[in-house]
Amino acid sequence: MHKNSEEFYSNLRQKLSKTSDWPSAYLYKFIIPSDASKIKKLVGLFDNMGAVIKTKESSKGKYTSVSIHLTLKNPDQVIEKYKEVGDQIEGVISL
Repeated sequence: MHKNSEEFYSNLRQKLSKTSDWPSAYLYKFIIPSDASKIKKLVGLFDNMGAVIKTKESSKGKYTSVSIHLTLKNPDQVIEKYKEVGDQIEGVISL
C-alpha cells in the first residue's frame, strides 16, 4: 500500500471520529464491473454482519453500484472493510 493510501485512511479515521458517535451506522458505496462472481464476493465480505445490501446495474449493464449499510463499532472497522474489499476484489471503486 502506498503512502497516499495510508494518509487517506488516517484522514478518514479522523473525520469519522469527529463526525459520528460510535458504534454508528455507515454506508459503503462501491462501483464494480457487472461480473456475478465479483458481486457475490463483495457481498460475501459483508455476510453475517447485519448489512442491508442494494445493487443497481448501470444503464448499459457494464457496471453495478453496490450500497452496503451496516452498523460498525468504530472508524477502524470501517477502514478495515475498505482495505479488505480493495485487496480482494479487482476493479472495485470505493466512493
